[in-house]
Amino acid sequence: MLPGAQVLFAFLLIVPFNSSWAATSRSERTLYYLSLFATLVATTLLMAPTAYHRLRWRERNKERMLQVCQRLTIAGMIALAVAMVSAVGLVSQKVLGSGLAIVFGVAAAAVIGLAWFALPLSTPYDRWDAPDDGESDELGRSD
Repeated sequence: MLPGAQVLFAFLLIVPFNSSWAATSRSERTLYYLSLFATLVATTLLMAPTAYHRLRWRERNKERMLQVCQRLTIAGMIALAVAMVSAVGLVSQKVLGSGLAIVFGVAAAAVIGLAWFALPLSTPYDRWDAPDDGESDELGRSD
């Protein structure tokens, strides 16, 4: 996800320097800034687990580190989803008009929501470290 966020951020940074920027409407500029800021947040949050790990790795509190990093990554995924949906909305509005921009924005949100969130969360939760019948190895696996 991080490389995708970084590439999107790079492309968004050059948009205002395009000669046609002056012709953008207020709603297009709003979508642009939403996408730019959400991409900044996504990139920051997706990079944060690495920084957190580097700064705190010797503290012997791996469980806390994993919990914090998981939350940062999920928040980064949400911010990236917002960035991508707003970028699709912006391009769709510029190319196809406001009505279809809404349709394609909703479609993009649905695809991302299904693939990134609904699908992974729809499978039964099976913790590898959950206690079982007492017969497990050091990784929590049963024979």
